[in-house]
Amino acid sequence: MHDTQLLELFTNDIGTAEQLLELIDTEFQALSDRDLPRLQSILTEKLPLLTLLDQHGKIRSQLLSSLNLSTDRAGLKTLAAQSNQGELLLERGDQLNSLLERCQAANLRNGRLIRSSQASAHSMLGILRGNETPSLYDSRGSAARIGQQRPLSQA
Repeated sequence: MHDTQLLELFTNDIGTAEQLLELIDTEFQALSDRDLPRLQSILTEKLPLLTLLDQHGKIRSQLLSSLNLSTDRAGLKTLAAQSNQGELLLERGDQLNSLLERCQAANLRNGRLIRSSQASAHSMLGILRGNETPSLYDSRGSAARIGQQRPLSQA
């Protein structure tokens, strides 16, 4: 019975993880385009998927724990050895794990893009406020010595 329930959770979560991966890829495009309304929409769509994956993950862990098995692949492998659906159970578990790893990698990629955009915006604001001197070069390729810098609003 536990194996059937786990199999059903894996199957549902595979579909959820595929949707999440698609949203994360769409988010990357929206980040690249700086499409803030689309980003807000994507966030609204992502949150229920993440919540569902988290809930199902806890249920899977509880099911394995209730059978006195570890909550990792080793525990799943032990359960699969006792089940007539064991091979399918391991296959779906591995498939879900692979999808979640891809989601994590894509999310890290999006995070790098966000940090890069934040650094760029921070630098531009510093230049506009006059707090930061842009890197300028003279005719010899050396850093130019610029006297008093004023904010762009006062130039």
